[in-house]
Amino acid sequence: MSDVSVRFAPSPTGSLHIGGARTALYNWLYARHCGGKFLLRIEDTDKERSTPENIRIILDGMRWMGLDWDGEPVMQSERIGIHRPLIERLIDEGGAYRCTCTKDELDAKREAAQAEKRKYLYDRKCRDAGHGPDCGEHVVRLKMPVEGEIVVKDLILGDVTFNAAELDDWIIARSDHSPTYNFVVVADDHDMGVTHVIRGNDHLNNTPKQLVVYQALGFDIPAFAHIPMVHGPDGKKLSKRHGASAVTELREMGLLPEAVRNYLARLGWSHGDQELFTDAELIEHFDVANVNASATVMDFAKLEWINQQKILAMTPDALAERLLPYLIERGYSVEAGPWLTTLAANIQERFKNLVEMADHVRYFFEEPSAYDEAAVKKWFKADTGAILNEIADGLEALDPFDEAGIEGVINGVVEKHETKLGKVAQPIRIAVTGSSISPGIFETLALLDKERSVARIRKAAAHATQHQAEKQG
Repeated sequence: MSDVSVRFAPSPTGSLHIGGARTALYNWLYARHCGGKFLLRIEDTDKERSTPENIRIILDGMRWMGLDWDGEPVMQSERIGIHRPLIERLIDEGGAYRCTCTKDELDAKREAAQAEKRKYLYDRKCRDAGHGPDCGEHVVRLKMPVEGEIVVKDLILGDVTFNAAELDDWIIARSDHSPTYNFVVVADDHDMGVTHVIRGNDHLNNTPKQLVVYQALGFDIPAFAHIPMVHGPDGKKLSKRHGASAVTELREMGLLPEAVRNYLARLGWSHGDQELFTDAELIEHFDVANVNASATVMDFAKLEWINQQKILAMTPDALAERLLPYLIERGYSVEAGPWLTTLAANIQERFKNLVEMADHVRYFFEEPSAYDEAAVKKWFKADTGAILNEIADGLEALDPFDEAGIEGVINGVVEKHETKLGKVAQPIRIAVTGSSISPGIFETLALLDKERSVARIRKAAAHATQHQAEKQG
């Protein structure tokens, strides 16, 4: 099993798609399960779209996902010296041939096939012509079998049979001598020692072509596993119209990479009824042969539920570390330390993702610009202004300014006015946060500090008094 070697081979023409991320994850899990290698190859032969920035986006997405690869990423564009000699070898050994058919000739034959409502296949005019290297402009075509069947033995789908008569002699090298995708994939996988090709089943139709290349070159054929596509709720391929479709968007949603790994692993694979997995458990139990053959549907609500469970399972220190970048992105002046850890502990059970957390705790860094009107209407009564000022007086005299002392001040006012804690705590909460929602009020005030707490409570007291005057006036 330690000889297992798998690869993820994205084309850097945009962001790392969620479907691609799941393919990478399955490769990573299988390699780690077997104690083998997880290799990364960047298929950057499209020079217009394969920009350094797009390559960086792919690598950053992989790193955020926590999918570490073995060795350095292999750049496909740097391997042309491996591809071209193999093409010449195939020609010399009779597995491929030079084709001089012009574009006009081929277009005319294609149009004739369309007019006759039959599938167009190259007619193999040049297959036995024996064109040499001096034949002028040409492409190179692979000699495919003309009859019989090509069987793809797939770990997920079982045996998939293709009729050889439905496949023509496809081009392995263009007229500019550049090799085509299905050829270089075989050459690179063989050269990199790939033993298992785990990829999306949108590549299944490429596999019979690639099998013939393996056989013609005398290469060992790897095991194949074609995993199902990820669809949106409407049954169509996942795209932006369904919500997030790229890994970067999941990060922007405030999701944890371990939650994404957990969810994507379960999106087409299972281990009994277990829903929540640690990475160690995923690695222990994952086997690509147990992946479901059917397409799967992305459920963002389920992903967010898993994310919430992962948040609840974290230590406050770990949660604070994850929350910190989101706070910094919002321009807040904050750093790791006991204050942030305490904040994280106080909000840990209230939110499903890091964006909700970072957005909610704005009041710890910025004074509320307004009060929630519905909350004011519900909680600001005739005596609220006086009570808030009384609370502010007690807090101002408090030393040290900690949760125990704050609780004593507030409870003292509650007892004095023979009321309930909520009728006092909620106006305080509105005063310091702008709304009636926050962690425990004692913890909130302690985290906010004395100066800001007292100032905001006095400001709200004035607002409450003004609010009552306007109601009565």
